[in-house]
Amino acid sequence: MMSSSRLVSRLIIFIIISTAFFTVGSIRLLPDSFDDASSDFMEAPAYQNGLECSVLAKNRLLLACDLSAVHIAMTLDPAYLRGTVSAVHSILKHTSCPENIFFHFIASGSSQGSLAKTLSSIFPSLSFKVYTFDETMVKNLISLSIRQALDSPLNYARSYLSEILSSCVSRVIYLDSDVIVVDDIQKLWMITLSGSRTIGAPEYCHANFTKYFTDQFWSDRKLSSVFDSKTPCYFNTGVMIIDLDRWREGDYTRKIENWMKIQKEDKRIYELGSLPPFLLVFGGEIEAIDHQWNQHGLGGDNVVSSCRSLHPGPVSLIHWSGKGKPWVRLDDGKPCPIDYLWAPYDLHKSQRQYLQYNQELEIL
Repeated sequence: MMSSSRLVSRLIIFIIISTAFFTVGSIRLLPDSFDDASSDFMEAPAYQNGLECSVLAKNRLLLACDLSAVHIAMTLDPAYLRGTVSAVHSILKHTSCPENIFFHFIASGSSQGSLAKTLSSIFPSLSFKVYTFDETMVKNLISLSIRQALDSPLNYARSYLSEILSSCVSRVIYLDSDVIVVDDIQKLWMITLSGSRTIGAPEYCHANFTKYFTDQFWSDRKLSSVFDSKTPCYFNTGVMIIDLDRWREGDYTRKIENWMKIQKEDKRIYELGSLPPFLLVFGGEIEAIDHQWNQHGLGGDNVVSSCRSLHPGPVSLIHWSGKGKPWVRLDDGKPCPIDYLWAPYDLHKSQRQYLQYNQELEIL
């Protein structure tokens, strides 16, 4: 865990070091069709367990169902691969037991094989499995939202984790691809979901919850009564702890789909992609986690890629939710100051100069 002030100090040094080496118009990562991108990335350092770590199965198939392992689920989208690679790199770098983490990646069928090959070349010792997401399950339920990227079927895969992942996986941390973790992920994994709570996430009760739904929703008592006897708060679905056993028992995927059907076939009740159905099903009933585990909104809002700063207080996870992504802004030569905190974890060869100077940050 790092304080905001320490991160700012590292940021200032990093900007000074990297400015002379920054080039405008760096290589764009991926074309519209994805092929093996192994040659575009450097191999990550080999991270090993500390002496205090439990000795778990070396067989990756056994580790996939090991309840003692930390299980992390992420999507593998060719357009966001650079972000996913950086997120994985940050997790391995800052955890005390990197060999005890198993990654569950979800990809569309057409790119699954090439993406798996790319990951294996970047992280030769990484324990992971790539699952195919059948996009036909959700395509007919998606309605246009405020930003085109939010309409990707893969963006809805988080609603189907209980069905995509093996039934032996009873608990998982879900992470978006535009995050970096600067703390030991085991601390997040160890958080207990009390009572019958199915998901845990940082809540933001100061946010105006009503804005996440349309006037049509709030004026329809049959629909808006879903929040009766609850005190719902906004939470971001890019960082969640999920009890998959409880999810399966509660059949929450079908409940999310039911709200999507109302949106698609009946009346427009929200504007923001996959988030509102989660709020409708879980709002007011989640395990509230400390805000340090999702310093989000650093990509600006969903329309404008604007620069934002870290919130005061401790920081364990930094999240570029919103329109602006750090790899795009860095490549365009128009980075926000906060983007330089992401750069040291970038393994793309076009940014090797940033990695070269990462040691300068470590001394702080």
